Amino acid sequence: MRFAVVTFPGSNCDRDCVHVLRDVMSQEVREVWHKESALPDVDCVVLPGGFSYGDYLRCGAIARFSPVMTAIEAFARRGGLVLGICNGFQILQEAGLLPGALLRNLSLTFICQDVRLRVERHDTKLTSAVPQGKALMVPIAHNDGGFFASGADLDRIEGEGLVLLRYCDPAGNVTAESNPNGSCRNIAGVRNAAGNVLGLMPHPERCSEKALGNEDGLLLLRSLLGKVAG
Repeated sequence: MRFAVVTFPGSNCDRDCVHVLRDVMSQEVREVWHKESALPDVDCVVLPGGFSYGDYLRCGAIARFSPVMTAIEAFARRGGLVLGICNGFQILQEAGLLPGALLRNLSLTFICQDVRLRVERHDTKLTSAVPQGKALMVPIAHNDGGFFASGADLDRIEGEGLVLLRYCDPAGNVTAESNPNGSCRNIAGVRNAAGNVLGLMPHPERCSEKALGNEDGLLLLRSLLGKVAG
């Protein structure tokens, strides 16, 4: 499978994504600078985590206007697979490619810790390789990660099955105590209605190797290859 990993000014997880996709998963990877106006011939575009443009305005609000985003929006409209991780998630929301918004953590502090995730749907391009009933352990590292949507929009997101992942406890129970940032209904990841644009706050690329002591993130990334748990 052919991937493009986009680098914006302030991205800091782009090399991690390239390493996991290329060296761990043995996939073809092209590195794309944000000023490029066209995408290479790829199957999936990854927008990595970081602090694009320093997050000096609203997170992702400036990166949304980078030249490459025009090509990414067209790619998504054609059904191309797009994954946004953390800051990449924020950029996709600012571009209108994913629902909701990501607000300042309820604690008003930067959070860096492992969290547990419950998969809400196993039939998606980000979750198909995750075994049923498994509560994933994946790290988060963000200042603005609280998923928010208004009541009617939140009900629509839920009703259309757009929620991919929720913060949970080790047993898979969705509780207030397992919500690290104040996200509405513990939402940690969503998709668009067509199912080809995906966003999540946790960082699967940071837990995709045995040497790191945790490979749960690899289950999510392997799902992009069309893998199915079994």
